[in-house]
Amino acid sequence: MMSVREKEHPDLYDRIQEQNLLRQYDLLTNCIEIGLAKGIEAFDKYTLWALNYAAVANIAQFGGRYREEPIYVSDHVPPRYQEVPHQMDLFFSFIHENWTVNGIGDHPTALAAYALWRLNWIHPFVEGNGRTARAACYYLICLKQGRVLPGKKIVPERIRENRDPYYSALKAADKKWDDGHLDVSAMAGYLAELLKGQLSE
Repeated sequence: MMSVREKEHPDLYDRIQEQNLLRQYDLLTNCIEIGLAKGIEAFDKYTLWALNYAAVANIAQFGGRYREEPIYVSDHVPPRYQEVPHQMDLFFSFIHENWTVNGIGDHPTALAAYALWRLNWIHPFVEGNGRTARAACYYLICLKQGRVLPGKKIVPERIRENRDPYYSALKAADKKWDDGHLDVSAMAGYLAELLKGQLSE
């Protein structure tokens, strides 16, 4: 078996995870360049599968494909695995349909915030959901801005460093969703601040 388990080899696991992240960011830049050339329709499941595979190579065996088993995330119960492909189709169509319309697509970080929250909510992969969601979120931020953005420390890294407001914003969106509303304004505000930080360096 090729994959390394965290419990058995913690140091090696951490090292692989860090290297995977660097490779994922490289791949993400390529994906963004393709998106800028082809438009938002280039953002599809194949893009996400590739980003997920890069994030979990050598530490998870099912990288780059949707989960086919139940998964549990602290106090959130994601959709049953049978529903994942359909939920992901809805996710992509929401992004594509709202890309240019007035409303959620207007705020520069709203669709990125939606993607970050919704991918965490669906939890489509066995492993690396957070890393893949953060990559997708940054992809959408760059496409909205129309360029690969400058800055030494990009938004996904800033989220990793400051997780408490991230978790609060996820919970706020969950609560609104449970009450029958789609509201990712807390997440959009949080991302806007991180983006400001990246661009001001």
